[in-house]
Amino acid sequence: FFYDYFLLSSTSSDIFDSDWYTSRSLIGGADIIVIKYSVNDKTLFQEIKDSYVPMIKKALNHCSIPVIISAIGARKNLPCTCPLCTSDRGSCVTTSEGLQLAKEFGATYLELHALNDFYIQKYFGGVLEYFMIQSLNQKSSEKMKKRKKNQKRHRVQPPQLEQPEKLPILKGEASHYDSDLHNLLFCCQCTDVAFYSEDFSKVVEAHKVILCSVSQVFMLLFNVKSPADVHDSSVVRTAQSLFAVDTGAELPVPRGSAEPSPPARVIVKDSVFCSCLLDILHFIYSGACQWERLEEDIKKKLKDSEKTEHVLEKVKCILKTPGKLNNLRDGSSHQIKQLYNTSLRLFFNTPVLADVIFTIQGATVPAHRAVLVARCEVMAAMFNGNYLEANSILVPVYGVSKDTFLSFLEYLYTDSCCPASILQAMSLLICAEMYQVMRLQHICELYIITQLQSMPSRELATTSLSIVSLLKKAKFHNSDCLSTWLLHFIATNYLIFSQKPEFQDLSVEERNFVEMHRWPSNMYLKQLAEYRNYIHSQKCHCAVM
Repeated sequence: FFYDYFLLSSTSSDIFDSDWYTSRSLIGGADIIVIKYSVNDKTLFQEIKDSYVPMIKKALNHCSIPVIISAIGARKNLPCTCPLCTSDRGSCVTTSEGLQLAKEFGATYLELHALNDFYIQKYFGGVLEYFMIQSLNQKSSEKMKKRKKNQKRHRVQPPQLEQPEKLPILKGEASHYDSDLHNLLFCCQCTDVAFYSEDFSKVVEAHKVILCSVSQVFMLLFNVKSPADVHDSSVVRTAQSLFAVDTGAELPVPRGSAEPSPPARVIVKDSVFCSCLLDILHFIYSGACQWERLEEDIKKKLKDSEKTEHVLEKVKCILKTPGKLNNLRDGSSHQIKQLYNTSLRLFFNTPVLADVIFTIQGATVPAHRAVLVARCEVMAAMFNGNYLEANSILVPVYGVSKDTFLSFLEYLYTDSCCPASILQAMSLLICAEMYQVMRLQHICELYIITQLQSMPSRELATTSLSIVSLLKKAKFHNSDCLSTWLLHFIATNYLIFSQKPEFQDLSVEERNFVEMHRWPSNMYLKQLAEYRNYIHSQKCHCAVM
């Protein structure tokens, strides 16, 4: 190998007599710069330092070249201290001056007694060889990077797979269970009990099933439970001291009669309690979770602390749950919330207090008009309008299975549902659309979407469940959110569904939508095929795509 190095000495200083660009070209073309001076010629050292070093430093700003500063010769070291000798020492270039110059360049500093074969081979030659090897490695590395860059520029790049479109997000609907039951007290529909004061003036009408779902006192009052079934004697005493049923007013009605039973008459024995009964029923129907508000309402109405405390204690006794809290005298709002349970599950699918019987697939399902009217607007219109069902105890149901209808009623009573499968959820969604219960419809949609999203690709490819059939049913029953999501789901899993026979059942409009939003796209598959052909033609390994 041959190396170019630029040697600056008293014999080469004429290089800088030319223009700056020529000088920079000469310096930039060298592999190593060597600055050589005699330690006994300070005048030349100063000339190099003042005139040529700035030029070299300016040139090094445009390139990176190693610099070696070599001080040649032995300094005169006479023991005499006469003025002549002192002046001789002043003409020498000291080691510190040479090191300072090397520091400015970031250069390697060498001192050689003579520039002969011994010193060149032992000192100068070794340093020069080191920098030559470093320069060679740097040039080889730059050459290799340039070659790879050129190869990368001409090589066909693998196609980039874009991310699939985000599926539509379905938002759930907040529960209005408590407000539905609270509104039932205002509308006064399907009432089956009326409370009277001791002077036989009507105070308010209510619903047995709602009252019995919150208190054993009302269960005793309406014969849902007998005194023998209640193990807490205080519950029996509260029922006997507060209420009395006027049995003479309630006449038996034959089964299947078109005439509804007259409301049961209940006399409220406690006049102070009776004056606050409407507020207490509002509290019960709204979920019994606003104890502080009930306290404020009773205080404003009675304006007597002793009477207020008396009424509140009676309310606590009514809401008392045996076995959970024996002393309600110091019961706080939090404790009341723990004791009270608004769930009507106890009366779901039981004949107790039932006033309507659905007939479906040869079976009978008992229910309570008050719950149905409060929770379902279609049934509210059916039982209170000019329909046959308004005055009939037996109501036939068509278009749904018994299990699906039971799941529907369970939601109306408990505000919750848990389908066992996607198909059952779709059947329940159809029933919810039939009776216009939108929140249940949204719950079924979310269940179907959650189940499909959690299904692995292998299971999705082998399942017998027809996603296209689900899409058709969702569209037919006005489930726009679910049908839109299913179309995106088919497009996102295009390679799976396009191989299934059911894919041909899509309409032209649906097929166009899927093709437009399919993943991966046709463009990507075309680019992928071209890249594979290129890889095979080049006989090289395929890169990660």
